[in-house]
Amino acid sequence: MIAVLVAGIVALLVSLAGTPLVIDYFRKRGFGQAIREEGPHTHHAKAGTPTMGGTAIVLAAVVAYLVAHLGSAEFTAAGWLVLGTFVGMAMVGFGDDFIKLRMQRNLGLNKTAKFSGQAIIAAVFAFVGPEIAGLPQNISVVGSIEMEVSAWVFFIWVFLLLVGASNAVNLTDGLDGLAAGAGTLVFGAYTLLAFWQFRNTFAYPLAAGEALDIAIIVAAVTTACAGFLWHNAPPAKIFMGDTGSLALGGLLAAVAIATNTQILLVLLGGLFVIETLSVILQVAVFRTTGKRVLRMAPLHHHFELLGWQETTIIVRFWIIAGLGIAIGMGLFYAEYLGRFGPLGG
Repeated sequence: MIAVLVAGIVALLVSLAGTPLVIDYFRKRGFGQAIREEGPHTHHAKAGTPTMGGTAIVLAAVVAYLVAHLGSAEFTAAGWLVLGTFVGMAMVGFGDDFIKLRMQRNLGLNKTAKFSGQAIIAAVFAFVGPEIAGLPQNISVVGSIEMEVSAWVFFIWVFLLLVGASNAVNLTDGLDGLAAGAGTLVFGAYTLLAFWQFRNTFAYPLAAGEALDIAIIVAAVTTACAGFLWHNAPPAKIFMGDTGSLALGGLLAAVAIATNTQILLVLLGGLFVIETLSVILQVAVFRTTGKRVLRMAPLHHHFELLGWQETTIIVRFWIIAGLGIAIGMGLFYAEYLGRFGPLGG
């Protein structure tokens, strides 16, 4: 418990203090966000705002993870693998952001390069996780509701989860503070969920040390997102960019796999799912009928064009994220009660 608290406190302090340094560093080098011409006209005033702020989140979380292990907590292979996925996805996102800035365009890495980077990370996770880190090799809903699969099927599943979750967070990161706030909520929930598994290892595949290590990571990321949100809240002084959104999405997928909550992630990360579905629906209907269901996708842009204030959209979307998390956590606990009852094992 102490290590989880230390990780959270250190990450919050480093993120709060470090983000202004990142803002100043990127501003002096002209690393400002390019705004799509076809986007909402209210966003044009945001052009030039420093981006790649996800760097602050990642650095704060990594520093906090290391500091938390100065006490009695032990490093585990599962923890390193999950943290490595987080950092690896951040590197893919950083490359994407950097190309956008150097080329002064809104397109970064091409699809082949981005998918190749994500595929390498997925392969390491899928083939190393079960063999060395003791992670379950399955497609899971929650708890014991799972289906064992072969190594290659697991790799494909991990790749789909990584790509899907990272793109979902990326799509949500379109308003000041929206993705950072939602990330704070969902990783806060995963902190509780992972710590619960640490205290009830008889009910889950992870050993106590592995579950605690993952709880430390998500606690650090929770408060790192909160510290970043302090500076990212509207009007944002910095954007997280693909560096942050791909890292957070990749971590969501990795933690969902490690905690056997892969399908439950649809509820825990419900806001990200809704935003992604809005884009899929818009594209599918337009290609089929030539008409648009929404004024603009993702969904938050639709409400912008309806005249909603940006802060109104953000707060209401946070409420939606919180409702999804509440339902997801309720189902997680209900599955446990169904197996062991209120007194546990």
